[in-house]
Amino acid sequence: MKIGDDMPENQDQFKNLLKQNGLKVTTQRIAILEVLSNMPGKHLTAEEIYDYVKKKYPEIGLATVYRTIQLLSELNVIDKLNLDDGYVRYEIGMKNHKEASHHHHHLICLDCGDIYAFQDDLLETLEERIKDTLGFQVVDHEVKLYGHCKKCLGNSNHRI
Repeated sequence: MKIGDDMPENQDQFKNLLKQNGLKVTTQRIAILEVLSNMPGKHLTAEEIYDYVKKKYPEIGLATVYRTIQLLSELNVIDKLNLDDGYVRYEIGMKNHKEASHHHHHLICLDCGDIYAFQDDLLETLEERIKDTLGFQVVDHEVKLYGHCKKCLGNSNHRI
């Protein structure tokens, strides 16, 4: 992944996104959004984001990356994920990504730790039922499913 892939289109999109959220357009903010946008489904830690951004902007500090990520997360420009592996991870906010859908969920392999995102509105019927029976409007949900990936199932004695 190179920062700057699809740069003109993404830079304009990110500049507008920052301005819509009342933020000043800075090189650091654009660079972080580019890294996350160019790596959908990767669920990067702050340190990983820093490593990618630093390749193009060696002068950037880790503290700047942390502050920027925190700000973008608070404004729901990027999504903050806790996938129960001891790390806080980030991804481009699905409402801001060109491949966005209503919900996406995560499959977490208990053996190798790989994380797979999948998009399916499996709970839409349940959300409607909750609204109809309890009068509670669900606006979002997060699903994490734990198990064993195909690769690990093939390398061990796990049974399906």
